Amino acid sequence: MCADVIVAEDDEKQAELVRRYLEREGHAVRIVGDGLAALDAVRHQEPDLLVLDVMMPRADGLDVVRVLRAEARELPVLMLTARTTEDDLLLGLDLGADDYMTKPYSPRELMARVRTLLRRARRPGGVAQDHVLRVGALVVDPERHEVTVDGEPVECTRGEFRILAALAAGPDRVFSRQRLLEELHGFDRYISDRTVDVHVMNLRKKIEPAPRRPVRLLTVFGVGYKLTDPAKAARRA
Repeated sequence: MCADVIVAEDDEKQAELVRRYLEREGHAVRIVGDGLAALDAVRHQEPDLLVLDVMMPRADGLDVVRVLRAEARELPVLMLTARTTEDDLLLGLDLGADDYMTKPYSPRELMARVRTLLRRARRPGGVAQDHVLRVGALVVDPERHEVTVDGEPVECTRGEFRILAALAAGPDRVFSRQRLLEELHGFDRYISDRTVDVHVMNLRKKIEPAPRRPVRLLTVFGVGYKLTDPAKAARRA
């Protein structure tokens, strides 16, 4: 699975280490040393993956992700950071990063994360691609990476989409937080189950008529979450 990879890292030793491991697996690698150079490289090269350090000159990694997602660029982004606080990591996920690794990291684990991201990019959402998922008025199209509610488009980050697609593939089935966290393909060990809670909170703002009183994306206390058709639930009641 050879790919074109951009590594945005201002630490030359770290950048060369990542390059060696990526090239050993057959990937073509370009290194840039700041955030603006990373944006320029992505726009001109259209790579398969961006490995992105958070702390960089000119524009930090969070700003880079923010701009790329605003431009509707869907390439996978693996962020590298020395920050270990949960709020910092969750901010990156909310902006649209696909995975996070905290420094120092194992190069072998980094390569495993790269392989996972590249596989996911070829199979968006990690769910079956041959049909549209419908739960009442909520429609999830894995192939087109689109979500609509009552016919209106809903913009989702990659993490939000993966959770929603997993729930929509099993309507009324209860998914534990750990199971949903696995749908996010093994985020860094410093991230807790709260990652899923944040994504669910954001999804409710987008798909619920009243986010504080959800009728679609429900909490099953002590267990996890499930997605249901409120019209069908009303008929059953």
